[in-house]
Amino acid sequence: MRSTPTRWSRVVAAGALVAALVGTSLVAAAGGAAEAGPVPTGAAVSGSAVAQAVLAGKGAPGRPARELPAAGLSVAGETAPVHDPALVVDDDGTWRVYSTGLVHRENGGTIQMWSSHDDGVTWAYDGTVWDEIPAWIDERFAGPDGQGVLPDNLWAPEVYEHDGTYYLYYSASRFGTNTSVTALATNTTLDPDDPDYDWVDQGPVISSPADIAGGKTFNAIDAGIVEGADGTPYMAIGSYWYGVFLVELEWPGGTLAPGALENATHLVDRFVPGNPVEAPYVYAHDGWYYLFVSYDACCRGLDSTYRIAVGRSRDVTGPYLDKDGKDMLGGGGTVLLESHGAVVGPGGQSVSDGVLAFHYYDAANEAVPGFPTLGLQRLGWQDGWPVVDQAVAAPVVTAGPRDQRVRARQPATFRVEVTGAPVPVVTWETSADDGATWVAAPGAAARASGGVARWTIKHPAAAQDGTLVRAVVANAHGTVRSDPAALAVVAPGR
Repeated sequence: MRSTPTRWSRVVAAGALVAALVGTSLVAAAGGAAEAGPVPTGAAVSGSAVAQAVLAGKGAPGRPARELPAAGLSVAGETAPVHDPALVVDDDGTWRVYSTGLVHRENGGTIQMWSSHDDGVTWAYDGTVWDEIPAWIDERFAGPDGQGVLPDNLWAPEVYEHDGTYYLYYSASRFGTNTSVTALATNTTLDPDDPDYDWVDQGPVISSPADIAGGKTFNAIDAGIVEGADGTPYMAIGSYWYGVFLVELEWPGGTLAPGALENATHLVDRFVPGNPVEAPYVYAHDGWYYLFVSYDACCRGLDSTYRIAVGRSRDVTGPYLDKDGKDMLGGGGTVLLESHGAVVGPGGQSVSDGVLAFHYYDAANEAVPGFPTLGLQRLGWQDGWPVVDQAVAAPVVTAGPRDQRVRARQPATFRVEVTGAPVPVVTWETSADDGATWVAAPGAAARASGGVARWTIKHPAAAQDGTLVRAVVANAHGTVRSDPAALAVVAPGR
């Protein structure tokens, strides 16, 4: 959670959050093709060197390199409520997102987990890191320094792999203040089904209020981890106050190096009232370090003004300059992604495998307008700068599926042609009662590559004769359904 003047809990009621958690939503975003290039020695981000190797065309260990659709990354499944997503593309190809916990301590209020096993198309909710917020956090905030106000939930996770250990950084804060702490948990695997899976809490790493970089003030939330060319680990940290700082860590503990606060590097200062900048994330690509930040206000639903800005540096410690050569420490920053169409207030970003993950407030969600939702953009690169595609076009079915007549146990394939920007994701529904009720077809989601999507019923039985089939076509800007097609299943020999 990013500490801005209005809170996510004001966007939707806790009951709506829980109801939507187990529901199904469809969102989308788009980006360009990746530009391969060398990576600074030792550079790593969420997902470790795996993400960088895939960008360079080398492929991750145990799986071949593959190209994501340049037209966009529409997604389906359980994609809300997601806030401050930390995206990790794991070695086995599993996509994972860790996000801010539910408000009012619903489901314990701890960090939430989501996963996709089809290149980020279909997402499922995997529960929370823990059943409850660690006791030491409540004890800390119940004391004089926390003024007795306990954190509602845990915020803004970051996941980083080093030498076989996964480091999960997370924040707790008294909202509207810089009474905050970023803490650490470690694990040897990200797979909840692995018998060795266990997030072990390691306690606090960095706290505020405290002086940093020679007497400046900061807010100890929104950690982003990166390694320098020599392998030295750093944490980018900060929200409002004096902005964003870079502090040195040390392995294997993942905690602050000696003198980290007083020797911190000041990276970003907006020089506008309130200094609305937060959510720093540093990503290495083609010999550069790119610092992504969120500008302006989150957590106001459809009134949110969040937008993602970027600068770059040859050195991990900066200075980070924007496309016009202006230092981000002096108010610079090139805006990369901002509100467009139904995507309102994008921010809280991370990058893995060349994909920018962020949350946005969904203006196309009629049930809960402004619901915080997962967005994905495949980063393109032009003249050494990341670019995204903000084209807006609601989905349209240009040619619906046709009736199919097949023999029993013979495959029946339905085809739909669609348009939309970003490229829509297509799922399918069936009806066994002449359209009175519809059921989602399991495992049938696909991005409409080339404007076409297909779905096959592999072995239809005679009992499926008369089944109706329709396509559900969605991107971030809307959802449409095709007219139904009928399946006729005939007995062998007819």
